[in-house]
Amino acid sequence: MKTRIAIIIGSTRPGRNAEPVAKWVYEIARRRNDAGFELVDIQDYNLPHLDEPIPPSLGQYGKPHTKAWAEKITAFDAFVFVTPEYNHSTSGALKNAIDYLYREWNNKAAGFVSYGSAGGARAVEHLRLIMAELQVATVRAQVMLSLFTDFENFRVFKPAAHHEAEVNAMLDQLVAWGRALKTVRTQ
Repeated sequence: MKTRIAIIIGSTRPGRNAEPVAKWVYEIARRRNDAGFELVDIQDYNLPHLDEPIPPSLGQYGKPHTKAWAEKITAFDAFVFVTPEYNHSTSGALKNAIDYLYREWNNKAAGFVSYGSAGGARAVEHLRLIMAELQVATVRAQVMLSLFTDFENFRVFKPAAHHEAEVNAMLDQLVAWGRALKTVRTQ
């Protein structure tokens, strides 16, 4: 069975840049035959601010939206988080979506595609710390997109050609780590 990788659209903001960026990553990923890829939009899950009364680490979810989100995330071996950088961090919506779950993230792998005035580097720094707490292995290769050079008027996504090689380098590492960690989860 192929390694399953979710490309997570990490913003719910109206007019968000995350959606065209994630679709671009998905189109590159679809040309590969070493894993299965799926776009996952956190907006589709309508997650309010964390509203589960029991800590996620106990896995006792009561809300239908949490159960649907948990079922979706459980299905994957690895994740590509497509994140904006807001105020030196990731989006609040993505952080909230991550915080809803615990075991569903454990012993999986993550890669990052970020964008912002500084390429989204600081958002990824924060996400790496969060992923470590959730027992998610993060790959070194990442894709950083500049609002100044990879977007026209900060809105229309037009990535520089060299970024495609960066996406594939990140996916190479992610597929390998996702496959390796699958063995940890089956022990």
